[in-house]
Amino acid sequence: MTSQRHTRCELPQQDRPVRGQHTDRPTSPASAPEAPDHAAASEAAAKPAVHRISDATLLQAARECVLAHGVRRSTLTGIARRAGVSRMTLYRRFPDVHSMVAALMTEEFAETLRKAHAAAGTGTARTRLVTATIRCVRMLQSDPLLQRVLDTDAEMLLPYLVERLGSAQLAAERFVHEYLYEGHADGSIRRTDTATQARTLVLIAQSFVISAAPAATGVDPRNLSAELAHSLDSALHPSIPTAQDRGGQEHTSAGPAENTAAEEAR
Repeated sequence: MTSQRHTRCELPQQDRPVRGQHTDRPTSPASAPEAPDHAAASEAAAKPAVHRISDATLLQAARECVLAHGVRRSTLTGIARRAGVSRMTLYRRFPDVHSMVAALMTEEFAETLRKAHAAAGTGTARTRLVTATIRCVRMLQSDPLLQRVLDTDAEMLLPYLVERLGSAQLAAERFVHEYLYEGHADGSIRRTDTATQARTLVLIAQSFVISAAPAATGVDPRNLSAELAHSLDSALHPSIPTAQDRGGQEHTSAGPAENTAAEEAR
């Protein structure tokens, strides 16, 4: 009897787990680890691959599609195929083709501003601003993406001309602001309300970009660039002499900014 009670209550010595020692005896269901979810693991493994596709890669695919087919004929499906991702992956980043084109143009315009700033050269703030503006206008006039949009889907830009300012226009204003502040300080630029002055300059330069094709009808584009440089330099000059101040003689010699811009136009 005693032996039977002992058998029920105690494990044999060889079956007793030693503290810290691994045992292969099955544990209770409450403490057992969950079975691996192979489907969830596969999905988790796939996610990093999706995230490795950068926005730059997706936007480059959009650029290629728009250059080949125009905005209207480009689709998210076609862009996703070109980028090597699923349509849903692309849709999570960009809701439609227009949003992709807008992001792409904003990015390209920022790069154009960087190049224009680097090409501004030396001299007063007015000289550098005029030179940078002419360089920026010329680059945009020959930008393949912008010209493709203007040629095939110009109405896409209409809201930014008649309803609201876009991010590219606001970036241009910030670009101009830097030169205006410096020009007001060094005395090379006429002092006035900076925000109004920047907005005016951007609108002038914008018209030379958007209307470049019809404006060049019957007119040498290089002459247009030179005239734009003259207009900007005159508008920014701290004191514009009148005909009386010049003794009745019209001023015809070009200033430093105009000469630099004329060289750029050639």
